[in-house]
Amino acid sequence: MDRLHLMNVYVAVVEAEGFAGGARKLQMSPPAVTRAVAALEERLGVKLLNRTTRYVRMTEAGQKYYEDAKRIIALADEADDAALGINAEPRGQLTVTASVLFGRLFIMPGIVEYLRRYPAVEVNALFVDRVVNMLEEGVDVAIRIAELPDSSYRALRVGSVRRVLCASPDYLAEHGIPQMPDDLTKHRIILARGLNPNNEMRFQYDGQVQAVKLQPLLSVSDNDSAASAAMAGLGITRLLNYQIAEPLRTGKLKILLGEFESPPVPVHILHREGRHSSAKIRSFVDLMAARLRAELLLN
Repeated sequence: MDRLHLMNVYVAVVEAEGFAGGARKLQMSPPAVTRAVAALEERLGVKLLNRTTRYVRMTEAGQKYYEDAKRIIALADEADDAALGINAEPRGQLTVTASVLFGRLFIMPGIVEYLRRYPAVEVNALFVDRVVNMLEEGVDVAIRIAELPDSSYRALRVGSVRRVLCASPDYLAEHGIPQMPDDLTKHRIILARGLNPNNEMRFQYDGQVQAVKLQPLLSVSDNDSAASAAMAGLGITRLLNYQIAEPLRTGKLKILLGEFESPPVPVHILHREGRHSSAKIRSFVDLMAARLRAELLLN
């Protein structure tokens, strides 16, 4: 059998977590899929999958082969796109990921514009508040708010966001306004754990970093709950500026200790590095980069 075909079958089985699911995805018969994986293992001389009656699991060699096979299949797709020419119409499925609120505010409007412009593309939008493994979950483009480690992915910086301390006017009227970071130890603190995984907040002034250890009154797993509690006058919280743009605009929240803010957090568009960029990825990245760079909240 053709080696690339065998790789495609193997990847489909792994991602569907079973032979039947892989067969449905490829519109093949389950026996044909089983034979293809067996032929691949025989060709390689190594066991790729552990099979039971209920599931399949990759062996250590199978995990490595899956990652390599995904990369090879992607390169083959890029070669096909390149052969069609630089002006080929974007088509096929595109998977994009971002955090939930950022995706809703900034990425979804771009996706709507993109799909109107390129109707031959199908977009799968994965908006989750966790770091997605792009390779394992088949993601083509990710929008990340973070300093990025070196990787095999190409990163395009499109803006930055601020980590801001805020509280409601009612809270500040009752408890006073902190003037220095150390003053926070005397205040009621609401921690959004996604941005503040421990009880320490870092501030910066005149190039010096100051860490303040805090005992939170309330810790929450999501940013919306922290913002709601702060607007209700419960205490002081720290969030990214775009997450509370509306309550800041309407005066429901006020920024505190702005002169002590730590450096802004960069926003990147991340996509797979390759010899060629597929038309669907290239066109989406170009569109989103232009939109995000024009967003006042990100620049």
